[in-house]
Formats: sequence, structure tokens, C-alpha cells
Amino acid sequence: MKDLKRNIAIVCGGDSSEYDVSMRSAQGLYSFFDKELYNVYIVDVKGLDWHVSLDGAQVANIDKNDFSFIDTNGKAVIFDYAYITIHGCPGENGLMQGYFDLLRLPYSTSGVLVEAMTFNKYVLNNYLRAFDVNVADSIRLRRDETYAEAEIERRLGMPVFVKPSADGSSFGVSKVKCADQLAPALRKAFMESDEVMIEGYLKGTEISVGCYKTTAKSVVFPATEVVTENEFFDYDAKYNGQVQEITPARIAPETAKKVAEETSRIYDILNCNGIIRIDYIISKDADGNDKIYMLEINTTPGMTVTSFIPQQVRAAGLDIKEVLTEIVENQFK
Repeated sequence: MKDLKRNIAIVCGGDSSEYDVSMRSAQGLYSFFDKELYNVYIVDVKGLDWHVSLDGAQVANIDKNDFSFIDTNGKAVIFDYAYITIHGCPGENGLMQGYFDLLRLPYSTSGVLVEAMTFNKYVLNNYLRAFDVNVADSIRLRRDETYAEAEIERRLGMPVFVKPSADGSSFGVSKVKCADQLAPALRKAFMESDEVMIEGYLKGTEISVGCYKTTAKSVVFPATEVVTENEFFDYDAKYNGQVQEITPARIAPETAKKVAEETSRIYDILNCNGIIRIDYIISKDADGNDKIYMLEINTTPGMTVTSFIPQQVRAAGLDIKEVLTEIVENQFK
């Protein structure tokens, strides 16, 4: 009898510094998916080596012509859907999305343009600024481009954040407290990206908010407050436990409502798909009122058991298995 389950590929790995993080997210997703509805496979993508892990130590290579593989019984497995959880290139910048578009294979993230835009922090900030989204002032530098430390300090003040324009998980990010720290911070950032963004410092409460939409519903999860003794929410804070994550965040109810509305609005402005996560700073204006600043958008957010999104799903009283099923099935309506 023909297997009526859909074949789901959890596409992970990638070519960036975030390979290991992506593999952890893949394991989380594998544990979350409803195995009664889906045949779930983990597809490891690194360079030109794309393969599926099978029983034991066996692997099967992916045929890139149609994104299929041959199982241990000699049968071709054709995927119905790809859940992309590559944090970085090529899964978060539009490249993998373009490949799946050519194959007419539905996938979990936004499309090529949105992925390319959200992957470049400087481009995204300047695009959303036109829609009255509050973002910090920033300066972009390209590799080998000259710069004046005094001009950067005059415009942005100190401290500033120096970060790769296109990367994630805080690799290559530095908090610079004085102008003479700019040069080493820039060298570090340019190791991760050909473009670097120098961003003005925003003082306040850092929060992170997940959201997804289907044709039937719009869901914004409770915000998570990020508290760390580190200089900022860096890699160690994110993945090595050097952080306190409080869900729901300890912010005023009216501010939480505004954050949820802004998250939903940004989702619609970009015409996103699947689960996204938006990071914000809640600062104070001159009158002491909360002001919401967007930091960045994650279109393939971490999905380990302890990641923000699963935490927020639980806080919302939802079941992550059902959420993933809704997202997948939305593509087939």
C-alpha cells in the first residue's frame, strides 16, 4: 500500500560559522514533528556534500537534480516539503529558496527577496525605516573601504556595535566603547562578511518575539526577555547558557501589546512565511515612555528544545507539534 504520509526534509548545516547551531536545531525539529503524519528526514547540506542519514551509520546522497535520494530498499524518496533550518548561507540568504523555487518544492521560510533582505542587516534596517519602523542609526563599510574613526564617533557616539551585515548567532560582533577599538572590531567582523555595519548603541531591555501566520490565523508568541551579564547577547549567552531568558518578558502590558502589533505589522510588510523571530530593544524616550526599536529579524530561528521559539510556544499554551503541522499544511491548501 502506498505510504500516504508527506515526506519532510529538515534542511540543515550550511556553509557558515553557524553549522553546529543548525545541526542542533535540526535535531530539535526532528523531535517536534508529528511522525504519524510525516516521514521526516534530516538533510545535511555542506558545500556540495548533501546527504541524508539513514539507519545506523549509512548515508544517502541527495540528487540535486530533483532533491531526492535512494533509500536502503533501493526506492527513490521524493520530498513534499522542505523545512529549512540553516542559520546562515545558503539557507537564510535566499540561495536555498531559489533552488527550491526552481524545483517547485514548498518550503518553510519566506521567499528569495525577503530572505536576502533580512540576511543583510543594513539593507533591512533602511528598508523598514521607510515604513516607520524604529531602528538604530548605522553606517555600512565594505571590505577595504576607508573610514574615519572621528566621523563614526561624531555620528553614532560611543559605544557602538560592530557586526557583519550578513551573518547570525553573534559571530564577529563586538561592542566598541572607544574609537581606538574600531579597527580590531572591524577586522573581526570582516572575517565573517564582506560588509560590516556599525550601529549606534541602544540602552534598554532586550526582548525577542516569535510570529507565524497561515491563511486561517495570525499568531504572535509571548515575548522573551533576555538578561545577560555579558557585554551583549553574544554566542556564549545564546548557546552556552550565559543568559537568563524570561518568558513572558517583564514589560508593561501596553508595551507588550504594541510589540505584538509591530511584530505582526513587520511580518506583513515583508510578506513573510513560516515562523520568524524579531529582536527588539525597549528603550525610553525623552518623556520616559517605552520606545520600541527593532534590532534584527531571524527567518530561520533556533529550534532546539531550549530555543526562544519552543519556549514561547509553551508560554502561549500551544503545542509545537501542532504549530509545525499548521505551517506545513498551510502550503497545501
